Amino acid sequence: MPYNFMSTLEQSLYALDWNNNTAVVIITLITYEYLLQLEKEVTFVWKRQWSVMTYLYLVVRYFGIVLAMVCAVWGGLIYLPEAVSYGMLLFMQWGFSVYFCLAEVVLIWRLYVLYNQSKLILYVLLGLLLPVVALYVVMDAFLWSRPSALSVQEVMLTPNVTECTTIHHIGPMPAIYISIPIICYDILLVVLAIAVLGKHLKERKEARLKPNTYLVMIVRYHVIYFVLNLASQAIMAILWAHTPIVVLKLVLLYKDTAPLIIVPRFIISIWDTHANDKFVHNSVAFEECVCWTSPPQLEQPDIDGSEIRKEVHTCP
Repeated sequence: MPYNFMSTLEQSLYALDWNNNTAVVIITLITYEYLLQLEKEVTFVWKRQWSVMTYLYLVVRYFGIVLAMVCAVWGGLIYLPEAVSYGMLLFMQWGFSVYFCLAEVVLIWRLYVLYNQSKLILYVLLGLLLPVVALYVVMDAFLWSRPSALSVQEVMLTPNVTECTTIHHIGPMPAIYISIPIICYDILLVVLAIAVLGKHLKERKEARLKPNTYLVMIVRYHVIYFVLNLASQAIMAILWAHTPIVVLKLVLLYKDTAPLIIVPRFIISIWDTHANDKFVHNSVAFEECVCWTSPPQLEQPDIDGSEIRKEVHTCP
């Protein structure tokens, strides 16, 4: 039966069914991803000396898992009183803002390394991040934390079925306006990443060398994250519009899984690639390694020109 011709009870049960199905998908995806990356995490985190990026990885990894599980159980998968549901909703929205800010810090730290650990780049980008953090605080306080803008209502569908649903009292325009400066900041980060890649490709072409694998990988992840965050900001606005239940649940499924999977992968996949490089001896941290900032000279003649030797980089 088409959704528009359903009774109010049928529509609510239909929405609850979609909510529970997407909740199961979220739990399955996050659990599978955790188990899939666990061996690499043990190798590159728990058996190594910790660095700044290690701490960032652990925060986005485990805080992301907590966020995903809260998103999965909220709304009807298990019974939650209205007050608890409202508190969980605030935790989810403020939590995603914290998570996206942490993801920005990961990108900033990678740019800092790409620009030869330039303190100027680091301080400028961190300084510009402060207004972005302030915007997230304003958005969460103005849009999500005021009962006049958003409220939670407990609805008894049948004597045995109860769900909590959100009621939006304002339109999507405030969310759209607030997201514009955040998107502009992400554009700045991706432009800086592409600029350093362009310079690198030009230098390598002139020297007739292949592009550096690690630099290309980092820039690729910057672009992916930019697209990811752009979609996430659009979703934040969609939540305030009256969208069909199927569309709403699918975009929420994306928001509750994709960022929480991709950001930790961004970090650990670089470590994994670096560890499997046949020209690398893992003795220091990746951020300090010369293997991705200077071209490796694989073969060079000895002083007398009679033998060929291989130069192996000592890497992080």
